This record gives sequence, structure tokens and C-alpha cells, in this order.
Amino acid sequence: MNEAAPGNLPSRAHNCSIERALGVVGEKWTFLVLREAFGGVRRFADMQAATGAPRQVLSARLTRLVEEGLLRKVPYREPGQRQRDEYRLTQMGLDLYPTLVALMQWGDRYLSGHEGPPVRITHRGCGALVEQHFRCAEGHEVSGPKEVTPVPGPGTRLRATAAPVPPAPASPAPGSPSLSSPACAGSA
Repeated sequence: MNEAAPGNLPSRAHNCSIERALGVVGEKWTFLVLREAFGGVRRFADMQAATGAPRQVLSARLTRLVEEGLLRKVPYREPGQRQRDEYRLTQMGLDLYPTLVALMQWGDRYLSGHEGPPVRITHRGCGALVEQHFRCAEGHEVSGPKEVTPVPGPGTRLRATAAPVPPAPASPAPGSPSLSSPACAGSA
């Protein structure tokens, strides 16, 4: 691997997108709520029955997902009842669908046992199984982490790691990012 591999970076991004995303959705009940929302479940009682979440836990998760912008409340009223709220996915929430499918397919592959996956996702238009593919912007299929190079993005803010790192060579290897470039300069 080249110098840009995560284990060789002299510092880590202080504002890591994975860490921030997990701060919003990185919890079992949150993913189960999203699973049900993608399946069309909108009402609290139906969500509770489908997930098995304790009432207080579900209430807290729904509140958090609304605060974070993944769900929005839409009022409704059954005849003779008080007004209540349904929970509907926002665009931000809908954009998590590929992540949920990838997590499900990973579970299908490694955790479903000899009987196979409990659910399959098919294309409504033709009935074929849905597959996810990882591609670069040029359309090349990427099979995994050995085929990618992490490079600092425009929003990188670096923090120092615990272990000191020897100085970088005077000129990086061709194709390697310069870790001293303005794109990754930031607060330590």
C-alpha cells in the first residue's frame, strides 16, 4: 500500500465523516426504525410492534431522527381521536437506503446461516435481484479497499495521532497525495 493508506497517515481527520455519521445512526434501534420507515411504516404503534423497541427507546430514537433531519413529522387524525404524528423519511433519510441494503447484504452473506437470507430485494420493474456495485467516477468497478487510496478532502481538519511519526520524504512517490498540501492543513 502507498503512503496514503489510513494506517500510515501522520494524523487523522478530526472531522471524520464516518464518526459523525455513526453519531447520528450508529445504534441498533435507529437502524431498525429506518428499516421500518423504508418499508412504509409511519406510525408510532406500528413502528413499536415491528421493531420490538421499548416505548421510551423508540420515542427517543424518533425524536433524534427528526432533530437530525432524517425523518419529519406529519400530523394525522383518526376519526374521534386526538391528533398524532406520522414519521416520514426526508431526502437525507432516503439517502441512507444503500447503506441499509449493504448492511443487510453483509448480514445475509455472513450471518444468515444455511437456510439463506430472510429477505431478498428485487427490482419492482422486472423482478431481478438488486445488487450493489462500487464504482469510481470514471465507471470502473472497484472490488474493495485494496483498490482505493484515501486522500485528504477539501474539508479535512487533522488531529495528531498518539505516536510520533518520522518526517515525510522530501518528494512523495508519483500518484501519492502530499500530506503538507493546503487541502489537509488544519488544526491539530
